[in-house]
Amino acid sequence: MLTDGLFILFTVFAVTGAAGLVLFKHPMNGAMSFLVTLISLAGLYALLSAKLIFAIQLMVYAGAIMSFIIFVIMFLNIQEEDLPIEEGRFKYLIGGVIIVAPIGLFLSRVIKSFPGADAIITVEGFGEIKEVGLLLFREWLLRFEIVSILLLVSLVGAVVLAGTRRIAK
Repeated sequence: MLTDGLFILFTVFAVTGAAGLVLFKHPMNGAMSFLVTLISLAGLYALLSAKLIFAIQLMVYAGAIMSFIIFVIMFLNIQEEDLPIEEGRFKYLIGGVIIVAPIGLFLSRVIKSFPGADAIITVEGFGEIKEVGLLLFREWLLRFEIVSILLLVSLVGAVVLAGTRRIAK
């Protein structure tokens, strides 16, 4: 009973945060909504007993990546007059809901037809910290370092863009 209530609560927070990400005009408000969504997803992973994904979701996405995004938004110092005028925004939102609603209904019917929780999907020990760590640092080390270099390049690019914008004014 408690897990059902927590599931509903985390789901409502995740969907509300995602809607805020789309609806808010200012990037900082959208980033805060995105943070709510990421933390809610971490809660859903915790309910699934996915400890590694829960920890990664909190530390990497809700912690490091979101602080990086917020840092860049704050560094760019976006003012209200810098934002574009969005005419017909809610018309597109309503059109999107009309298109996505039948897909959601279809998926809910498909999910209801799935077998119960007694079906075993993975083998014992799949996705535990030790196996993922060994796989990451033995076979994926180069790709892991390439991603870190890309993040560094994007940070330098944001600093350069912010500097040229201030010089131009």
